[in-house]
Amino acid sequence: MDDSRLQRKILSSSLKRWGYEVMEAESGEAALELCEQRLPELILSDWMMPGMSGIEFCKAFRGLSADSYSYFILLTSKSEKNDVAEGLDAGADDFLTKPVDGHELRARLTAGQRILEMQRELTLKNQVITETLDELQRLYDSLDSDLIEAKQLQQSLVRERAKAFDGGDLALMLRSSGHVGGDLVGFFPAAEGHLGLFSIDVSGHGISSALMTARLAGYLSATALDQNIALEKTETGYRSRPPAEAIRTLNEMVLDEMETEHYFTMILADIDLATGRVVIGQAGHPHPVIQRADGTLEQDGTGGFPVGLMAGVTFSQFEMQLSPGDRLLILSDGVTECPASEGEFLGEDGLEQLLPDLEQVTGEAFFEALIHRMTEISGLTEFPDDVSGLLFEFTGTNQEK
Repeated sequence: MDDSRLQRKILSSSLKRWGYEVMEAESGEAALELCEQRLPELILSDWMMPGMSGIEFCKAFRGLSADSYSYFILLTSKSEKNDVAEGLDAGADDFLTKPVDGHELRARLTAGQRILEMQRELTLKNQVITETLDELQRLYDSLDSDLIEAKQLQQSLVRERAKAFDGGDLALMLRSSGHVGGDLVGFFPAAEGHLGLFSIDVSGHGISSALMTARLAGYLSATALDQNIALEKTETGYRSRPPAEAIRTLNEMVLDEMETEHYFTMILADIDLATGRVVIGQAGHPHPVIQRADGTLEQDGTGGFPVGLMAGVTFSQFEMQLSPGDRLLILSDGVTECPASEGEFLGEDGLEQLLPDLEQVTGEAFFEALIHRMTEISGLTEFPDDVSGLLFEFTGTNQEK
């Protein structure tokens, strides 16, 4: 664009000879009209023109809405640094001093084309990145939706969070550190007047651990008693197997039938609802806790070896005795390994200091209060490990509830 017809003709002839398609305008206003109809890739504009100056035209041109970039060269006799800065601020990319040397012009145009080509490649790459990110977001949204559904399915494995029995009241808690986790708690009817409890903590986190808990839930089913490995069939129904024997069977099944690198800790307990006698098999799980009616706390157990690590392991069992007013608490290590001050864990000692404050809290409210205290101690609302537990409050049979 130039107000001199002769200068435009000279430039236009050179450009056409070099293979460019040329549009001419004698003023900034006329050039803007052309640019609104078809945006050029390269612009040559005189600085000094009647009406709209080259600087004003450059500002107006940069204001046009366009998806692609155009390279703008100002033709000028100005050489002061302030003038150059003004041109750059207006949006110019390059300057040529008049009278224009043909070799220099061609070199500047070639440089401009290289920049435009790089800009086009960058735009294409950005478009690919944007499309990839959009696809990843769609996949993430889909995965997140699947994980939310998986969490609901896993939580449904614990069908009842509180249940009253003729002999005591049971409350259960299952809280994953992510969408899904590797903890599982549950109960099942055993021999007449007996209640079976289990607490499982599968190694690791996430989907693979959750899938293993779902399979283990089938081996300790409360509805399909013939598939429950903790029970054996009798002429009149079912009765409890010794917990240590049931855990040994489960260990063999995991090693023989499950192609997995996961292992798990567990407690399997059989409670006589009439007498309060509890037989417990422990396989690497934290010790069970008895909170006596007078507030005394007892933590005891054999420790044991986790399930699914090694064949031929012998598991042991032990007994605990509940009296009316006592309660049995079984927790996963997500509680005892709750972060405390200075990189320490809550631990069994911290749990013993915490439980007296919750002595009067019963049922599901107990676990709500426990989570609240863990939040206060750790400063976290989401814990680094899954947290699960069972609370059985023994009353003895045929007593007022």
